[in-house]
Formats: sequence, C-alpha cells, structure tokens
Amino acid sequence: MNHSLPQLGGQVFLSEAGLETDLIFHHGYELPHFAAFPLLESPDGRRLLTDYYQAVIEIARNAGTGAVLETPTWRASPDWGGLLDHPADRLDAANRDAVGFLQGLRAANPDVTVVVSGNLGPRGDGYVTGELMSPEEAAAYHRTQIDSFATAGADLVTVLTMTYREEAIGIVMAAREAGLPVVVSFTVETDGSLPSGQSLAEAITEVDEATDGYAAYFMLNCAHPDHFEAVLAGPGPWHRLCGLRANASRMSHAELDDATELDRGDEAELAAAYARIRDVLPQLAVAGGCCGTDLAHLRAISHALH
Repeated sequence: MNHSLPQLGGQVFLSEAGLETDLIFHHGYELPHFAAFPLLESPDGRRLLTDYYQAVIEIARNAGTGAVLETPTWRASPDWGGLLDHPADRLDAANRDAVGFLQGLRAANPDVTVVVSGNLGPRGDGYVTGELMSPEEAAAYHRTQIDSFATAGADLVTVLTMTYREEAIGIVMAAREAGLPVVVSFTVETDGSLPSGQSLAEAITEVDEATDGYAAYFMLNCAHPDHFEAVLAGPGPWHRLCGLRANASRMSHAELDDATELDRGDEAELAAAYARIRDVLPQLAVAGGCCGTDLAHLRAISHALH
C-alpha cells in the first residue's frame, strides 16, 4: 500500500522521547494511569506540553530534518477514559483538541516539516497481553478514537506498545475504514519476542497478511536495543520496520513497572545503538525515545543519525 507521508521521503524524522516519564520524574507531575492528555485541559498543562513539543521541533530544525509529533493521547481511549472520568463526548473533544494543538505548533513553525500523528495505546496494559480481543473487537474498540483523529485532520494514526497481533490487526482495519494511514509499533520483551510470546517477524507478517499490507510501516518501542538487535540480525520482514523509539534502560517491562526511580541509561550508548541499527535498517524513517529517555537522549540520537 502506497502512503504519501513526508517521513517516508528518505530522511530520518525525529519523534518525541519518553514524554510521560519525563513529565513524572523531571517535572513532578502526577499522571493518573500514565495519561498525559488531561494536561491539555489546563493553561499550565498546555504550556508544559507546548514547551516539550517545541523543543522536539527545535532539535529537528537544528538537524535540518522534520518531526513526527504524537498527540499525548496514548490513554485517551474508552476504557481508560472511564477510569479518568472522561465519558465518550469528553474523550472525543480531548482527542480532537490534541490534534488541533499540534496543528497549531506546526503552523507556528512553517520552516520545519511537522507530521501530526494521532496516538493510540493498547486497550489493556502496555506491557502484558491480558485479555485478548479478536481483530473485529479491537477495530470496534479503537474506531471511536481513530474517528476523532480523522475528524480533526490528523495526518495519520500511530499505535504504540502493541503486545499482540490481533489488536494490531483490528487497529489497522479501523484506520483503513476511516481513511487514515496507520503505523503499528510493537514492543518486545528481553528475549526479543512480543509479550504474547510471538516473534516480531511473525507478528509483522501476519498483520500485513490480514490487512493486505495497509499499514504505512511498522515500528518498535519501549525496549532496549539489547533486547532486539539480535532479532534484527536474523531473517524477517525488516523492510517494513521503519521506526524506532527505544528505551535507554535495560530493565525488563516488569522491572520498569516496579521502579520507583528513573533509569536514564546512557545517552551516548543509546545513540550509538541507533547508528548500528540504521545500518541494518537503512529505510529507518522515524527515530525517538521511549520510557526513561528525554530531550538529551533525543539530541544524542539526532546527532548520531544526522
């Protein structure tokens, strides 16, 4: 499937680092259920998010590249919205507002190519599979949020931290119905397999087979390069893997869940890993960070790749 997205033009675009962990550990914000989108509902929260995203744009500007900005809506889906006292109408408004917020930043920075991505998260926990949905159930669940992004004019939707193939398939189905390009980002455990136990290669292949290859591309996020570099050295549909938002910490998902202090890892070491991975994935289109990384990591990654 051919998707005309600026980040697929041959240059590595930057994305954010670990927004939520940055807000919690560096700025002292409490984010119930790891949800950042409620910050858009207060002037102070909007200023904080503006400063963060603007800093990402500045790093991209200095590198002479573009930025793929994800709306802070990883937890803005129906089940999580219910836990956060956001019924359907309020969630719809929050998701549309998040897209408009990033569109405003794009308009304020016309010299940088900014791509606005509506960000989805898993229905359940981002680290364990929990109760599995069929692709049809997943499509029905995520369609409301995807429709909000489509209505607001997002350039694409991206789902981060997918733990099993059926939910990923459903999200691609729903995005296709809404007419939006979609990116699927899986996470892996320390052995390089999905939390479901399936291999990354099988997951990508089966999502493509079930959806006629509709996804624009695939990504990896929320895992240290040590957890997946060996996998990428073996056979797989790696031409479809075009984005990376890795952790700097080598901790497992279980250890990260239990951690009370932030493990930032090593910025230079992470950046060097990105350079190695680009040699394996020359089509790498989007680079950012995940849990525990911050703007300093992103600058190091940008320097290594540009």
